[in-house]
Amino acid sequence: MKSNNKILSIAVALLLITNIVLVIFMLKGKDQSGNKRSGSKGDPFENMAKELKMTEQQKKEHLQFRDEYFKIVRPLFDSVRSAKSAFFSLVKDSTATDSMVNLYNRRHSDIQFTIDSLTFKHFNRVRALYTGDQQKKYDEMVQKMMQKQNGRGNWKKDSTGKK
Repeated sequence: MKSNNKILSIAVALLLITNIVLVIFMLKGKDQSGNKRSGSKGDPFENMAKELKMTEQQKKEHLQFRDEYFKIVRPLFDSVRSAKSAFFSLVKDSTATDSMVNLYNRRHSDIQFTIDSLTFKHFNRVRALYTGDQQKKYDEMVQKMMQKQNGRGNWKKDSTGKK
């Protein structure tokens, strides 16, 4: 029972990291109305580079790492969507057993775990590009991304209704 709780705790933490990646992905471009994402002007990567005072070499390596990361992770995003869809399709199956539900849920969770692990490694790899002060700013940016963004630039509220 304790190992299940530990696995669930790890999965929740990794889901938070996945949310960070999705926020970064969303910040890369413009929204559907053609407006820039709230709170930023221009290219999000350039804003990040400017705030962190990245060198040209750091920019080059960061973009290379980002491209490598998304090349691996994008297909996994498709897989997690498919696995999640299959999992929730069991709702309409009145003959679905607990073991079937667990199996489908585990498939989805395994893919998500892989994404989260890759995301965590990516963030650590990117962080290693930076110097001490840059790392502090990067850490702050990551934390802000975790707290912010529900798809419309709004701050999410916690269970007490506070931001």
